[in-house]
Amino acid sequence: MIYLTETEVQQLLPMPACVDMMRRAFEEKRAGRTRNQPRRRLILDTGSVLHQMAGSWGKYFVTKIYSSNRKYGVLQMINLLYDAETGKPLAYLEANNLGMIRTGAASGYATDLLAAPDASVVGMIGSGWQARGQVDAMRAVRPIKEIRVWSRKLENAQRFAKEMNCRAVESAEDAVRNAPIVITATSAKDPVLESAWIKPGTLINAMGSNVANRREIPADLMRAAGRVVVDDLEQAKIEAGDIIMADSWANVVELKDVERGHDPARVTIFESLGIAVEDAAAAAYVYEQAVAKGIGRPFP
Repeated sequence: MIYLTETEVQQLLPMPACVDMMRRAFEEKRAGRTRNQPRRRLILDTGSVLHQMAGSWGKYFVTKIYSSNRKYGVLQMINLLYDAETGKPLAYLEANNLGMIRTGAASGYATDLLAAPDASVVGMIGSGWQARGQVDAMRAVRPIKEIRVWSRKLENAQRFAKEMNCRAVESAEDAVRNAPIVITATSAKDPVLESAWIKPGTLINAMGSNVANRREIPADLMRAAGRVVVDDLEQAKIEAGDIIMADSWANVVELKDVERGHDPARVTIFESLGIAVEDAAAAAYVYEQAVAKGIGRPFP
């Protein structure tokens, strides 16, 4: 069993490769050759939460464990990778970077399937850790010329814009209006955009809400969308607050069942929850690269 640090994981998992791994993961999911155990949460009165999920892909299975606290946010993520045939533990991966990259890559894969082929402008709401992976993924799959970013704190948006070569704007509307790709990457409890700001043909990657009582997208937009695409329907029924609070399931489909094609007449929403099958595929790639390159050390 090898141990891989955050830095090593980041070096071994470039965004284009991870987007391709998400493609392979959902092709396998479509063929019925994966298993996904939705996230479970142990919630304490102190505000601390233990998050657990598990999934399989190819020759591997993985369990992901991490903690969070309402005061300190998400703490260290851990992925434990196992051999599917023997059950042998293969790798202990520090997984904050892996989680950020694979979450961005899932949006990248959905964007490659569903966004306008010539989409070159991104409107982003949110400038936190996960927003970085979203930016990298959009640039990996589309000829992006401009990314407009808005955050509740202007200084955060400006800092993000400087680091990620984006443009900070003064309102959420300024960020998303007329953008063919929109990303919401927030911790908001209430919607962060309005339907009137979104033009037909837009793809919205909504990745900030994976709690049943929290949402980023207004109910009228969820109901009006031509398609709402989820990475896993079982998990969506537990934690997709955008869909649950809108009580709108008629237009929901799974990413594994989506064919390539842009709908210019209707808004499409990718409700990204982050599932363990994605972790398994990404961790498998990192592990195989580490073994091939002689990176990592014995654990414990």
